[in-house]
Amino acid sequence: MPPVEVIQEDEGGVELPPITVEAPSEARAPVRARPTPAPSAGPAQVEAVPVAAPVAPFTPSPAQNSAVQPPIDAVTPAEIERSPAQSFGDLFFDKPGATSSTFAPGASRPVLRGLDGHRVDIQENGLGIGDVSALGGDHAVPIDPLAANRVEIIRGPESLRYSSGSVGGVVNAVSGRIPVDIAPGTTRLEAQGAGTTVDDGFDGAVQFENRTGNVAVHVDAYGRNAEDYETPLGTQDNSFVETEGQSAGATLFFDRGFIGTSVSRFASDYGIPGGEEAELGIHIDMEQVRWTNRGAYRPLGGPVSEVRFWLGYSDYHHDEIGQEHDHAHEEEHEHEVGEHHDEHEEHAEEHDHGEEVVHGTFAQKTWEARTEFQQRTVATGLGPVNGLLGFSWSHNDLQTEGEAAEFLAPNTTRDVAAYLFEELELSDTLRLQGAARLEHRQVDGYAPEVPADLLPPPDEIPTIAAGRDFTPFSASIGLERDLPKAMVLRADAEYSERAPTAAELFSKGSHHASGTFDIGDPDLDVETAKSIEVGIERNAGRFRFDASAYHTDFDGFIFEQLTGITCNEKFESCGIKDGEFDQVIIGQQDATFTGAELQGAYDVTEIAGGIFGVTGRYDFVYAKFADGTYVPRIPPHRLGGGFYWQDDHWLARVTLLHAFAQDEVGANEFETPAYDLLNASLSWSGALGQSRFGESLTLGIAADNLLDDEIRNAASFKADEVLLPGRSFRLFAKAAF
Repeated sequence: MPPVEVIQEDEGGVELPPITVEAPSEARAPVRARPTPAPSAGPAQVEAVPVAAPVAPFTPSPAQNSAVQPPIDAVTPAEIERSPAQSFGDLFFDKPGATSSTFAPGASRPVLRGLDGHRVDIQENGLGIGDVSALGGDHAVPIDPLAANRVEIIRGPESLRYSSGSVGGVVNAVSGRIPVDIAPGTTRLEAQGAGTTVDDGFDGAVQFENRTGNVAVHVDAYGRNAEDYETPLGTQDNSFVETEGQSAGATLFFDRGFIGTSVSRFASDYGIPGGEEAELGIHIDMEQVRWTNRGAYRPLGGPVSEVRFWLGYSDYHHDEIGQEHDHAHEEEHEHEVGEHHDEHEEHAEEHDHGEEVVHGTFAQKTWEARTEFQQRTVATGLGPVNGLLGFSWSHNDLQTEGEAAEFLAPNTTRDVAAYLFEELELSDTLRLQGAARLEHRQVDGYAPEVPADLLPPPDEIPTIAAGRDFTPFSASIGLERDLPKAMVLRADAEYSERAPTAAELFSKGSHHASGTFDIGDPDLDVETAKSIEVGIERNAGRFRFDASAYHTDFDGFIFEQLTGITCNEKFESCGIKDGEFDQVIIGQQDATFTGAELQGAYDVTEIAGGIFGVTGRYDFVYAKFADGTYVPRIPPHRLGGGFYWQDDHWLARVTLLHAFAQDEVGANEFETPAYDLLNASLSWSGALGQSRFGESLTLGIAADNLLDDEIRNAASFKADEVLLPGRSFRLFAKAAF
């Protein structure tokens, strides 16, 4: 029953490869296995070191006051520092049970257990990110890895606080942009930087926090610049990334609560590699400004122990830019690029592009609010019960221009929801959780009327104004039992319904950056999923492990299917040979997903005052439709292992991950060959006292794909066109003052 994973920032050291982390508990302190040198006369031991329960970004909920364990590890601060990821999704590429879409270095979403898009909800500090990344693989997630302090993976009953359709999970990037975990009189300054050889890349970030009396402030800024990266076969054209961002926030504390606000900005310009997108130098210039608010109040008495609220607004905009098409009759649909894109002309010149134009524009304004009422613990005959009642609301207004409007006309989506979460402690070793969520979604847009054979005539797809409303219901129950030898057994079951999105209902044309001609289905039904999962884990001692297995039955699984038809810009061209776009239809079919994840770490012995240990892992997901065909873009079986050595300051690790060939592919998909990913890293971390280099310092080097293997990602739409980066070295440093 794995609702939430909380990854804490290291305190003066780097941790072993993590297996799982306990969420904060009122009954017992959360721990993570951390090695300490054993006495010279005895064998190496592992000491469970308490980790302070976080106050931010979430005030502990009933789920977070439980001892529930997650099935996979997320991303720690140390992993973010040494990761070569240029975008948020790539942080998950080699995680057990997870990978990333790798559409472009600047645009990649998490893929959890073979599920992506709208089945993986992405949050920042507990609110939706208000982007359009789920509408197309080429759209970036507006969270830079440098802006995240840690990452949470939320599943099971806890996930219903955020949505009813995130069968894959909810990914929450946690930052201190609304500062609520700073003690009075504290001042913190952190700076970090890194350079990467494979793309001549540089990135850096700075963060300042201070609390004086009842007021705390937070300021951060970051940036990265990377050129086209190298692969074993040469340069991957049009794979550059330029990103920057800033934020400022403040919190006012009072006797029984706090209220905080922050404003943040994310801006990125990145190329789309592979195929005609690279030939035309297609790149996306995007910017998002977000305003986020959060507060809490704890009444003195009554049945409610705490009232919490979140309120956010985002203004998102991106242009899809590139050389003009050679389809002369379509030129009237494009407009010239303004002066604010002049700095990117050098990329066009490198790839011998002509005059650049804006092919399409996406602009979205999003409001979101959530309120929760946490009940006081109530004693019952079965045991103490606590829980919460919550309400959420969101409004998305998407405007499109140019080719983006031909792909998806302007539309509006409104969601309201109520949810309930309860936890019953049956005994000191047995806990039961349950949650339910009822939503209502209204989608208004323009529905396409497409011929049954997906071919012209007519020359253009007619549309009519349309509105659909859905009322999905979801429920989840989970059970956890403590076993001898510090093991924990967990099981959960979930029934969830997901309402279709505007893009799934109403898309109707070419999307140049993704290279597809998408055709939605305005008659889609609610997607239903029934899931079960069992797992066992051990987080203490020399041998630590986490194993889980799951099965999900989908009724009406909504998916993107390549038809084998190619098109140019207009529907009238569909059916031509070697067209510019691959036609994709949105359809529904029953499907099953079955998978397992296993990972473990064993501290073998003490060597030179540190701990030497080995790790191992295996994960797979098997997904088929009811007609016997395979679900598209499913990751392959992966088997790996490695070793590590760590003392009080040094951490060395080597890992080898073998991904098997993926030949169980969807219709018209590319079979991906096997590959071996060999990574290594060495870092030093320690306290320096009051020095010119700061109070603490981390220095390190990480090497990725040391074998320079040709890596194609089976979960990517561009597996046949794009190789992932070759051998790379990354130098990184971080100092705290």
